[in-house]
Amino acid sequence: MSKTKKPAGASHNYDEDKIKTLSSLEHIRKRTGMYIGRIGSGAQYDDGIYILLKEVIDNSIDEFIMGYGDRVELTVDGADVRVRDFGRGIPLGKVIDCVSRINTGAKYNDEVFQFSVGLNGVGTKAVNALSDEFFVRSTREGKFAEAEFKQGILNGEKKGKAKDEPNGTETCFRPDPEIFGEGVTFVDELVRRRLRFYTYLNAGLTIEYNGEPYVSEGGLLDLIKEDVDRDAAYEPLHHRSKTLELALTHTTRFSESYYSFVNGQFTTDGGTHLSAFREGVLKAVNEVAKKKYEGEDVRDGIVGAIAIRLQEPVFESQTKNKLGNTEIRSQLVADVREAVADLLHRHPDRAEKLIAKVEETQKIRRELQAVKKLAREKARATSIRVPQLKDCKYHRKDKNAKGKESMIFLAEGASAAGSIVSSRDVHTQAIFTLKGKPLNVCDLNRDAIYKNDELYNLMRALDIESDVENLRYQKVVLATDADVDGLHIRNLLITFFLRFFEPMVVAGHLHVLETPLFRVRNKKKTIYCYSDDERAAAIKELGRGTEITRFKGLGEISPSEFRNFIGKDMRLSPVEVDDRSQVPKLLRFYMGKNTPERRGYIMDHLVVEETA
Repeated sequence: MSKTKKPAGASHNYDEDKIKTLSSLEHIRKRTGMYIGRIGSGAQYDDGIYILLKEVIDNSIDEFIMGYGDRVELTVDGADVRVRDFGRGIPLGKVIDCVSRINTGAKYNDEVFQFSVGLNGVGTKAVNALSDEFFVRSTREGKFAEAEFKQGILNGEKKGKAKDEPNGTETCFRPDPEIFGEGVTFVDELVRRRLRFYTYLNAGLTIEYNGEPYVSEGGLLDLIKEDVDRDAAYEPLHHRSKTLELALTHTTRFSESYYSFVNGQFTTDGGTHLSAFREGVLKAVNEVAKKKYEGEDVRDGIVGAIAIRLQEPVFESQTKNKLGNTEIRSQLVADVREAVADLLHRHPDRAEKLIAKVEETQKIRRELQAVKKLAREKARATSIRVPQLKDCKYHRKDKNAKGKESMIFLAEGASAAGSIVSSRDVHTQAIFTLKGKPLNVCDLNRDAIYKNDELYNLMRALDIESDVENLRYQKVVLATDADVDGLHIRNLLITFFLRFFEPMVVAGHLHVLETPLFRVRNKKKTIYCYSDDERAAAIKELGRGTEITRFKGLGEISPSEFRNFIGKDMRLSPVEVDDRSQVPKLLRFYMGKNTPERRGYIMDHLVVEETA
């Protein structure tokens, strides 16, 4: 009988002493990501501190949904947050338990909360556990109970009479810098964006943010109108009932865009309700038009929103990004189909424009098939492989772990590509060589890709023609010079991806390679500097007799040096989309045919430095 060989260096003392049982407080602080996703400092929309804010506001929203309190006061000052609602208030004898004891709350009781977001009895407890300071005060019928906590540990409590104070709950907290870092702070615009979602989903609710009221009477209709702005093909359709609200219109964009919500929770990854919405809309359009359109024709350029209310939603994680209730799908498809079909019958002018848009999309798709065929035949006649591509061994979809490390550099010119080729890791780093400035596609249709050899070859190299999910590389890296021409090429490429392959950018696959502007060295040490401030610091550090070299382009950097900039110390800046609704407006302004408007903006904001 063969014996299992122990791995080298394996520990032999795996015994009872190694098994640990954490308290709920310890578990939240030690495994923070399980409860709030990414941690972050507050600079990004999905950073965990906004989940803390959401968990507290959700409780106030639940009160409003049940008919108690149509106003919420929110004050944010740096990292300090105060939320005061005017609902029923937490029962005074359970204030401490409700904010510190896991699996404690009224959200398990359908008589008290029928359509609550918080179902697991964790939310506010996680906020308490992850806060440097946490304070809660509940007022009910002229009496109050309050408690203070430090990193989730009770620090003091008080009860008494509350003369002339309205019912409700006040919660104050500050995210713990031990977990989130010393620079943690709430960004005003990111807070405002979340508040807009709250008001869209709860028509009639007023949220006073630092004294400024946020309110929406139109609900999801207001959300869609704000998103599409001037891009709408027709006035948005809108339906609202007790458990289902939806709104939709079509635009000139080349992708689908959706907002999906469950009990007021923004489900960024969609789920059952979103797939039911997409299918229900297709069925309704085909029913009204008496046609059999393809899903891609009906959904091309659509901007839609759906919000449902469920008594027992099942989310795929504590952060509630995706709904998993599969049992509701068939009924929800039927409800969406009925609602949309009814809207189209009641608004024949909008129905006519919608069907005309679908017909146009279908026609363009068929014409595009012919253009695609010619482009493919031309490419096949030239070369079976993409001529500008030097590929790597592993790719994003490979089962090998190295596939997740794969990247492709979009290099400006042969000289820059040559430096990368000589320095790269052939297992995970590919290169696509650009020939001059790419075409500006801001105001062009998708057929422009097939009529332009470089853009077509780039799309083929990335394998994103049919679906951006097929992307061959984990990261697409823009490697251009740090001069005016290089920045222009970078903007043209970003425009290309945002115009035709926006989901790829939103998913975080597009990056910019940061390369040094200066090399500062003496006989003993070399420092590469990425800014004027870094150069000044390097000169100060190395002292007199330093040699300063200004890199004008990537091709000027020798392969031996370039290896330092695309290896373990590589600096990549992600191209991020904070608000997808703003993308068309930004592209039109900065890359569109509005030269006089853009020139006026530049002249009005031009800063001229005075010389001595």
